Amino acid sequence: MINILPNTLSLARIAIAPLLLWCAWHGKPNCFLGLLVVSLLTDVFDGWVARKFNLCSPLGARLDSLGDMFTYLVVPICAWWLWPTLIKAEWCYVWLTVMAYLLPLLIAFIKFRCLPSYHSYAAKAAAVLMSVAVFVWFLTEHSGLFRLAALVQGLVAIEHVLITLHLPQPLSNVKSLWHVCKNPAP
Repeated sequence: MINILPNTLSLARIAIAPLLLWCAWHGKPNCFLGLLVVSLLTDVFDGWVARKFNLCSPLGARLDSLGDMFTYLVVPICAWWLWPTLIKAEWCYVWLTVMAYLLPLLIAFIKFRCLPSYHSYAAKAAAVLMSVAVFVWFLTEHSGLFRLAALVQGLVAIEHVLITLHLPQPLSNVKSLWHVCKNPAP
């Protein structure tokens, strides 16, 4: 069966990424933030729908990961265009966040020749925290929660690197490093 609804939600998130860039390039922060909310909601609901209605698939996991990747790579660029002063003031944490996202992808790609789709519990929690933190930061200019979220993202990166190093082959929807160590890969 083709998993139309969850895959469509993931594809919508992928399609929103260039719209986020357009809004930021044209100096429309409210449009950007509104579309970012839609993007983040599709991220929440694609997985929920897939699990709730037993529509999980390797393709769905890949589309979800691609949606995550496009969103996570586009948002810092957009933030630079819309809020350069905020980004400059917190460049270390922005850099940590970007590297904490990219490094595990790179290591998995080198090892497996494909991008991972782990969707670990820690990554989900970090995504929620980062989403809230980014909105708080952009709307109030208070960066404390963003700094915390960046550090948490760094810890998630460490877990994902360790998962990659432990697995003999790529695996989707890995709950945690503990689960991987407890149940050796197929």
